[in-house]
Amino acid sequence: MLQHLCIRNLAVIEAIDIDFESGFNVLSGETGAGKSILVEAIGLLLGGRATQDLVRTGESQATLEAVFKNANQGKVTVRREITAGGRSRAFVDGKAVTAATLREEVGQHVELYGQHEHHALCDPLNHLLMLDDYAQLNKLSGQVRDYWSNIKAIRDRLKRIQMGDREKKARLELINFQLKEIESVSPLSNEDKDLASKRQILASAERVLSLCHESHNALYDNDTSVLASLSSIWKNVEELSELDPRFSPYLIAGDEIKSQLEDLSDFLRDYAGQIDTSPGQLQLVEERLSSIDRLKGKYGPTLEEVIELCSELKREKLLLTETQEGSEVLEKNLKEASSNYLAKAKELSKLRKSGAKHFSLELSKLLAELAIKQARFEVRFTSEELSEDRWGERGLENAEFFFSPNPGEDLRPLARIASGGELSRILLALKSLSGERPSDTTLIFDEVDTGIGGRVADVVGSHLAILGSKFQVLCITHLPQIAAHGSSHFRIDKNVQKGRTLTSVTRLDTDQRVEEIARMMGGSLVTKEIIASAKVLLTSRGRGAKGEKRTNAKV
Repeated sequence: MLQHLCIRNLAVIEAIDIDFESGFNVLSGETGAGKSILVEAIGLLLGGRATQDLVRTGESQATLEAVFKNANQGKVTVRREITAGGRSRAFVDGKAVTAATLREEVGQHVELYGQHEHHALCDPLNHLLMLDDYAQLNKLSGQVRDYWSNIKAIRDRLKRIQMGDREKKARLELINFQLKEIESVSPLSNEDKDLASKRQILASAERVLSLCHESHNALYDNDTSVLASLSSIWKNVEELSELDPRFSPYLIAGDEIKSQLEDLSDFLRDYAGQIDTSPGQLQLVEERLSSIDRLKGKYGPTLEEVIELCSELKREKLLLTETQEGSEVLEKNLKEASSNYLAKAKELSKLRKSGAKHFSLELSKLLAELAIKQARFEVRFTSEELSEDRWGERGLENAEFFFSPNPGEDLRPLARIASGGELSRILLALKSLSGERPSDTTLIFDEVDTGIGGRVADVVGSHLAILGSKFQVLCITHLPQIAAHGSSHFRIDKNVQKGRTLTSVTRLDTDQRVEEIARMMGGSLVTKEIIASAKVLLTSRGRGAKGEKRTNAKV
């Protein structure tokens, strides 16, 4: 569950802190107020791609931090830093991790649904994945995928071994040439970034040394150094605390401040001692960078791709030098791997077709609850089992969702017939049917109100509230019918002061919710009658504010 979100200097945001609640959290505000940036920030904390244009104009770094409460791990703090130069760092509980680790460790507890998911729903390639998720077949489909990967690897090895002598010789010559070129440099992972950083320091070595020495002397070496002055101050504070206990907390803080300054002093001294100011050192770094850049230009574009290519070339060279006896063993391995794959894939096919019937029935029932009362839904598979030359990582069949929203109409491919409003409700129904989730899961909906309004919006809001009783739900909406069902409501406002954009995030109490829902109903014209209607709407949905807490932040 997402408990706290802190954003600094992201896009137009200067500073935001929000404490979310369990249940159904609603976020509303005028178009352009910054609601979508909140969703983007959470996406970045889940391992999304970070780019330098996300950093607020004039700032050196954007910082995002969130606190999640998970049943197994307790509280987990996730932090993401993005520099104006385009570099990104991620941390989980203070430990540096990769973006992939964020997706793995944090993404499993948060599900984010926005415009991308509407497009994914229209792509038949995703339909088998959705069915497998509903029928809890992900483990089995993963086994099928692994068996298929094994088949491909064996086939590739056989192809290399069975290559003609002339073709094999030419390929080996090229591989040897490329390996020699790469291995002559022997680049290390991230070495280009490390060297670029080192070059920057060496290019300004005199200034860096001067700053380090001046700072170290000011902290430690001079008779009037900061640490010496602080020592006498803390002696005075110690004597004062004996006379008045109110000075005691400052005395305790003094030890920590002294320790931090001593650490900084040591770091400044050690850092200066590690800088090599010899004339040739910068040239060596430049030459090394130049060699790596040549490899990146020829085999990249990234250094990681160059290193991966080197490993691939070594593996291919080994395959090309295997004997004919190796070919016979591989033929036997391929037959065994194909048999294993076929057995698992057939098991998966049987369970998919069984699960598809229940899936279609349950989804149709949910769509009826979401005001598509006589809709029909069906999962259609390829009519015949795929031949061996068409086997793949998904198994022995393809599937596509077919849909009919009105009585008397034929079932047609979902992507061709569903409106925007219908897609929003189908997506909501699908996510309600998804496989088992932990109770601490956070579901985030953006654009779930696309193409709907009136009574349908009220039904969608009710369904989101039901989800909120099982999981934490965050929903960005423009519709008062949805907002009235929230158990907590946050309003995002934007204004301009001194030429910069400022936004406040306010957690609304009951009276403020009435005002906000009235604004959502009437726009710029809010009358007494609209306020009365807003009060009735909020009261009739049985949703009040959890407390009177209010949070303001600048953006």
